[in-house]
Amino acid sequence: MKKRYLLPALIILSVISLFVGVSSISPMDLLDVQSDETQIFLISRLPRLVAILLAGAGMSIAGLIMQQLSRNKFVSPTTAGTLDATRLGILVSMLLFANASMLEKMAVAFLFALAGTFLFMQILDRIKFKDAIFIPLVGLMFGNILTSLTTFFAYRADVIQNMAAWLQGDFSTIMKGRYELLYISVPILIIAYLYANRFTVAGMGEDFSKNLGLAYRKIVNIGLILVALITATVVLTVGIIPFLGLIIPNIISIFKGDHLQKTLPHTAFLGAIFLLVCDILGRLIIYPYEISISLMVGVIGSGIFLYLLFRGRAANA
Repeated sequence: MKKRYLLPALIILSVISLFVGVSSISPMDLLDVQSDETQIFLISRLPRLVAILLAGAGMSIAGLIMQQLSRNKFVSPTTAGTLDATRLGILVSMLLFANASMLEKMAVAFLFALAGTFLFMQILDRIKFKDAIFIPLVGLMFGNILTSLTTFFAYRADVIQNMAAWLQGDFSTIMKGRYELLYISVPILIIAYLYANRFTVAGMGEDFSKNLGLAYRKIVNIGLILVALITATVVLTVGIIPFLGLIIPNIISIFKGDHLQKTLPHTAFLGAIFLLVCDILGRLIIYPYEISISLMVGVIGSGIFLYLLFRGRAANA
């Protein structure tokens, strides 16, 4: 899988995304800057595209970092409780800081996402049976516990419908002024690239890393902070997008190996492409209505996840 194929695919799909929707817009309509079509394009279509690209690249890179640091191909924000911890943090911010700004809510969600991810890594350190499939199952159970806590307190506070509606992954509500928080992921992705070689070494184990003079715990903590920041910004802006950080790094590793500095750009490109495809399909299948991105990615991603599980088991047999 070469970058020279991914970039043209990304450009073509981006152009298609800009002109697919309930309102019919053609390139000729954009020549009139005062037209309704141009306003829709600038206020809705373009911000939606930018949000898809940033969310797709960000969640894919978050999964790649988690897989490298945990040394398990089936660990991601979906299977490590990170998304579920973020959801719990958002509920806490809604209940305790009802009038808080989006940045303040993000700070609370980030702290919960970070705490949940750290807790999962601590659980991982204490598990002796480190089977490739057993570990993500532990993460899913851990995430279900967090989700149950969130649901319980949401019912008690009578905000379960607000939570469900807000956290349902959906790009249809993205417009100018409501997606800019995702730009935080840009410097995060740059930092991830700069630390890629150290993440690769840290993924070889604590003893090996220390023998090479690497501050293992510091690098792991930096990686988990990046994962928590990306997850919090995406969930707050778009909602829950499952499986993205799980399947994309695995697909790239099949073709490109496990060196982060080489695979990170490809992972970002493919993550954005995959999310674009899911979003375009979601807009076309029941046109003029839309299928939420969380449902589209969940259905397609779960199928790919099952394939990767069986492929991994067959390889280990």
